[in-house]
Amino acid sequence: MFSGSSSFVEGVDLAFFVIIGISLIFLIGITFGMIYFSIKYNKKKHPKAEPTVENTKLEILWTVIPTILVLFMFYFGWAGYRPMRTFPDDAINIKATGKMWAWSFEYENGKWDSVLYVPINKAVKINLYSMDVIHSLYIPAFRIKEDVVPGINNKMWFKAEKLGQYNILCAEYCGLRHSYMMSKVVVLPEAEYTAWYNTKQKVDLNAMPGELAMKKIGCVACHTTDGSKLVGPSYKGLFGSMRKVVVDGKVIEVKADEDYIINSIRKPNSQVVEGFPKAVMPEYKDQVTDEEIKQIIEYIKTLK
Repeated sequence: MFSGSSSFVEGVDLAFFVIIGISLIFLIGITFGMIYFSIKYNKKKHPKAEPTVENTKLEILWTVIPTILVLFMFYFGWAGYRPMRTFPDDAINIKATGKMWAWSFEYENGKWDSVLYVPINKAVKINLYSMDVIHSLYIPAFRIKEDVVPGINNKMWFKAEKLGQYNILCAEYCGLRHSYMMSKVVVLPEAEYTAWYNTKQKVDLNAMPGELAMKKIGCVACHTTDGSKLVGPSYKGLFGSMRKVVVDGKVIEVKADEDYIINSIRKPNSQVVEGFPKAVMPEYKDQVTDEEIKQIIEYIKTLK
């Protein structure tokens, strides 16, 4: 009845069914009770109101029964939640990074991807990091969700029990393109996962280092290279062009040189291109190295 794609499905679904079942019983009982008392004590049958006296037994009854029911529901909720916070020692460690508006997953051997690959029937621990705002990594099919908070090293774990692909969503509103922050978890047979894990990271031989750096950081979630606009301006024709930017509430014109690009990465909200939203791009201080910035600049120079 409760078989699912992860080891947590049974406990979580059972807790939900118990709580919904009890709520449904109360909904039906209270509704019929309202109807019954409305008919029995209507004004036509009782034109003169009569005061009621206290009923100690009834008061004890409606205090004790709800308390028992709350503890009953708590038991099932705790039974489903406790395994989620008991991390196996032999779990595979994967770093998940959330940023506006994309996910990236990095493995212990340095391999990374925008899709989460895991082996079947193996415990997987996800170490959660945010580069900007609060996100929430949510895998509905696995019944797991955990907030990804800047400055807090949160974590979650699961064991996938069915092969296939499952959606990954962000369950915390994180800005303009929150609904686009989607990915997938791909559950593979152990042999296939081992082969994938040990295979050298596939790199587009035609791609420049700067292009790869931007994909890894997640720049492509907000900027394009073909001239079209997303949340931020396109990189096409950027280098060497004159840009109207807003500085301290005033519009000024600046040249998009190397210093401009560096400042746009390190302190993006100090010069916001006119016509684009403010305070959207986070400050990439520790997330991007000086070498990666140089590579990005060299790549942008080619986008004429």
